Amino acid sequence: MEVAKIDRILDKWRRDPDFLIEILQDVQDEQRYLPEDAVRHVADALKVPLARAYHIATFYKAFSLKPRGKRIIQVCMGTACHVKGATRVLEAFSRELGVAPGGTTADLEFSLEAVRCLGCCSLAPAVTVGDELVGEVGAADADKLLRRSPKEPAKKGGGHAAR
Repeated sequence: MEVAKIDRILDKWRRDPDFLIEILQDVQDEQRYLPEDAVRHVADALKVPLARAYHIATFYKAFSLKPRGKRIIQVCMGTACHVKGATRVLEAFSRELGVAPGGTTADLEFSLEAVRCLGCCSLAPAVTVGDELVGEVGAADADKLLRRSPKEPAKKGGGHAAR
């Protein structure tokens, strides 16, 4: 990541170490992950120990130290979703993408994650495709959800978008 972009983010937060988390979030929003050189630059600029910056970057699940896809697929593995077939849904996405949960496709288009809960048990099994929450997803829906445009809403039978 360009140092100038990181510096703009640092300036936005007045280079205040109290905003380390927010700064790292903004850096990740730019890159879809936290590159090592970016974390080092942020720590140096804020005069915080590099260990502190890495502690935050590895403690919070929202951060990633390795490249992530443009669209993140999260499959809820909470109790309600698990009971209604989330394991099969996760396996279908894994098969379609050719990556294990936690992996990213070689073209950096998709990352696949198994998450503990998406907080919408009544829509089980639920997934997020990018920023969109889709409920009542079956294993057969994985292919359709991956092939549609990010702006195209999910339709009944391919899960339905929660609004």
